[in-house]
Amino acid sequence: MKDLDKTILDLLKKGGFILYARHGEATVGVDQPYLNFQDCLTQRNLSEVGRRGAIYFGQMLRYFQIPISSPIVVSPFCRTIETAQLAFPYAYVRMDPFWYEIYKLGSKISINEQTNILSNLQSVLERKPPQGMNQVIIAHSFPEGVGLGKISNMGMVIVKPKGPGMGYEIVKKLNLEDLAHLDRGSSS
Repeated sequence: MKDLDKTILDLLKKGGFILYARHGEATVGVDQPYLNFQDCLTQRNLSEVGRRGAIYFGQMLRYFQIPISSPIVVSPFCRTIETAQLAFPYAYVRMDPFWYEIYKLGSKISINEQTNILSNLQSVLERKPPQGMNQVIIAHSFPEGVGLGKISNMGMVIVKPKGPGMGYEIVKKLNLEDLAHLDRGSSS
């Protein structure tokens, strides 16, 4: 396992991956039925634990010297935007409404709509980041068995894009603690 972690860390340092992360822990409750992306009071927001996790996530990526391209892409929710701003305080954060579609996968939508969302997801995850860089996307978890599957708060899925029309590979899923210990194999 240690050698695998060391290998993954070495690969991430070379770039070429999409690092899809779920936002930090949010407050208990639900988003309001009259959800308004410009009004954070209508949404679940980061808890204090979520804020600390977001900061730690960014610190770990910097500590491991994992190259991250700009912009950091986020869903339009306040909790994903704040996660990105805390994790990457000096990076440009770009809101992409597509990532709201991932959030919708957890609600009752038609099979047609789900198929369209997953097809669009496939297209996005096939796109390679700039040479020598990794692309960070901060959005939401998926329902079990759909898309990238369940993701813990500040969990990350390492995705290897194979190019347009060529698919993608899920390399590894990490929770925040796994990420913090990714270099444990490098001291041997």
